[in-house]
This record gives sequence, structure tokens and C-alpha cells, in this order.
Amino acid sequence: MLDIDSVTLDVRDLDRVARFYQEVIGLAPIESETSSVSLGVGGRKLLLLQHRPDLRPVDPVSAGLFHTAFLLPTRADLGRWLTHAATSGITLQGAADHLVSEAVYLADPEGNGIEIYADRPRAAWHWEGTQVVMANARLDLRALMALDPAPWRGAPAGTVIGHVHLQVGDLAAAEPFYVAGLGLDITRRMPQALFISADGYHHHLALNTWNSAGAGPRDPNRAGLAAVTLRTPSPQPPMIDPWGTTIAFTTGDHP
Repeated sequence: MLDIDSVTLDVRDLDRVARFYQEVIGLAPIESETSSVSLGVGGRKLLLLQHRPDLRPVDPVSAGLFHTAFLLPTRADLGRWLTHAATSGITLQGAADHLVSEAVYLADPEGNGIEIYADRPRAAWHWEGTQVVMANARLDLRALMALDPAPWRGAPAGTVIGHVHLQVGDLAAAEPFYVAGLGLDITRRMPQALFISADGYHHHLALNTWNSAGAGPRDPNRAGLAAVTLRTPSPQPPMIDPWGTTIAFTTGDHP
């Protein structure tokens, strides 16, 4: 059993970024210290923001974070969030029906990518052998927004980080680390992307070179992704991928 426990970001403007994740994404503050803020849902920490004001801005073509994907419990929840986005003037960067899920995309004030999505029922996923069928079809935003007129009141109970999508410099170098090293399965292979998971999910992690082909080790003096923490049955030490991205581990039950 594996799932995404949390994502840690190094940010230059802690107050601004924390406010964004509360007001736009709907996360609630859980712990606050002088130089960090933890945010989540129902007492479960999903996001740790670490204040590092001297860092240089996020580099969109380096290895690191492509997006953090927040999984809402239902399609109606996604529709309510879309209504909230429309009435709040939130700018979307994209939207797609992936067949296994319906998703919209945006970025936080420092350029860290975000996906907000809802899964389709597993029974509706189509597999061709070990490869799950996904697409980038048109998403019917109006139909989602019409599902439930109730107002958005923050991320609902049961919201989690469903997956994390990473930028890497080379898929051939990334595969041994993320597949064999983490004991995960490949669920979709594309020319410039790899989707991997445990327990038959469509993907817990994705890796791509769309913007970062040939990227070398990450610059530790830039803002952005600090760590992805996975929840696993047994403890193990952190691992560092070939580009310097930390994969940490935690055990135990969620709050």
C-alpha cells in the first residue's frame, strides 16, 4: 500500500503563497511557525511551505515539480471548485478529460504547478494489458459546474494529494530510480512521459521531459519543490533522485 502523504515547497514569500493555498485551493492551516506553514484538510497535512526568501525564483525548465495534484472526493466537488474559480477570477492554465479523471490546471504565485481533479470510478478505467488508457480530451466545465449549486466552502473532507508529477532530465535515467527503486509499476509509457503507481491506481507519480529534457542536477538555491513524502507500510530512509529531488517516507495512519 502506498499513497502520497505530502509535498514540501521552498517559497520566497511565505505569507502570499500560504494565503493562496488557503483562499484558492481551500486548504486549512494546521501548524504555523516562524519560517514554515503546514496546510491540509481535516487535520491531515498535505502541504508544507518553508520560507526561504533568499532563493532565486522557480526555474520552469529545470528538474523538479511539474504539478501537485489535489484529488477531490467527487465530480460535484470539482464542479463547486470551478464555480469558485470562475467567481473569484482565478486563472486556469488548462483543463482535460483524461478518461480516468477530470482535471484542471493552474499555478501558485511562485510558479509551482497545481492540478485539481476528480477520479472517474475505477470500473470505468480501460486497460490495454498493463497500460491504462488516458487522453487529453475536452473537459465539459459547464456540466461539472451544474452538478451541484452549493457554494465552495474549502477543500472537502477526503481531499488528498492523489499524485505528484515531476520534471526530470532523462526518462531512461529516471526509470530505474522510480520504478525498481521505489517498487512501483509502470501504468503508461509515452515518448516523453512515464506514469507509475502502486495498487492498480492510474498513477501516484508521473515523470516527464516536456520542458526539462537534458536538465542537470537541480540548483539548491532556487525555490520550488523540496520533497515529496510517500506513506508506506514500513519505514525507510529518504532517497534522492538523479536530479536532487528528495523522496521521503513516513508510516502510520493518517489523522
